Amino acid sequence: MSTDTPAARERSGAPPLAAPGGGRAHSARALAVLLWGGGLAVLAASVALAVTIGPARISVPDVWSAVAAHLGFGASELSPIRDGIIWNLRMPRTLLAAVCGAGLAVCGTVMQSLLRNPLADPFVLGVSSGASTGAVLVVVLGVGGGAVSLSAGAFAGAVCSFALVLLLSHTLGGTTDRVVLSGVAAMQLFSALTSFVVMTSADAEQTRGVLFWLLGSLSGVGWSEVAFCSAVLAVCLVVCLAHARTLDAFAFGQDAAAALGVDVARTRIVLLCVTALLTAALVSAAGAIGFVGLVLPHAARALCGSGHRRLLPVTALAGAVFLVWVDTLARTVLDPQEVPVGVVTALIGVPAFVLVLHRTRRTT
Repeated sequence: MSTDTPAARERSGAPPLAAPGGGRAHSARALAVLLWGGGLAVLAASVALAVTIGPARISVPDVWSAVAAHLGFGASELSPIRDGIIWNLRMPRTLLAAVCGAGLAVCGTVMQSLLRNPLADPFVLGVSSGASTGAVLVVVLGVGGGAVSLSAGAFAGAVCSFALVLLLSHTLGGTTDRVVLSGVAAMQLFSALTSFVVMTSADAEQTRGVLFWLLGSLSGVGWSEVAFCSAVLAVCLVVCLAHARTLDAFAFGQDAAAALGVDVARTRIVLLCVTALLTAALVSAAGAIGFVGLVLPHAARALCGSGHRRLLPVTALAGAVFLVWVDTLARTVLDPQEVPVGVVTALIGVPAFVLVLHRTRRTT
């Protein structure tokens, strides 16, 4: 009688045979738990440490004490000034940096998979240029009569730009390359409009303020921006995760995805709208912060592979940690002067972008 049957192994006290592929699935789950758990721990530690960095001397226990007190867990012994620095200045700015980094990285991941272009980023749809035009119209020309804020104007401009991209791409056939070309056209159009308004209507002070915002700035943000961007990020991330298997199918091309039962046109519209909405919300709050959505997806793929169910959360965590420390560097490296966040991300992102180009060239 064979001793390899499950019943014989149970009688002999031997461990049961593993199911085929069970070890591999267990390893994949363990890797996912390690990446997500480790990423969340690193993000929490990064936020706590970043809040302590600045002219005012603040410790990590001070940060936890202030946060606990404002959340209703005990009373804080900090002075009102130190408590205000933590809760009203540094904490919302640091959290918004994390949200923006996560959102831009997720948008870049989706765009690169959806368009099958490793060099795609969240701004390929012209959203940032439209947001810049909307912000300039509010700040320089006073559109809205003071009732419309800069963020609201930027969001409206971003939505208008994306609507133009959808209209152009649909008119031209709706294929992937037509979407990209429509985005380039919209980007050039709104960039020209922005430059025209600034050159003809803005004074020196307005020009400096607009330029600083266009390069990406997290200064002066409050809890309302954090709440709005966090809510949009949560909704968009859920939608993207629900389409994770569909994004995996797009990696083999639109024809292959259609053969697997994917509604290519509907999926493309849904995901393009989701990424455009998220990018518009982030740009309206923080300006155009480049290279995060271009570089971080490639770094995340090197860590966890290309499966989007695992890739999207890892990319979000990597983007959040990255932008927290970039913003910390931007506001402290030339203290008391602040460097636009987009400048620092460009200085870091350009060498990484060259590496991406080099890898793309080697694989083609």
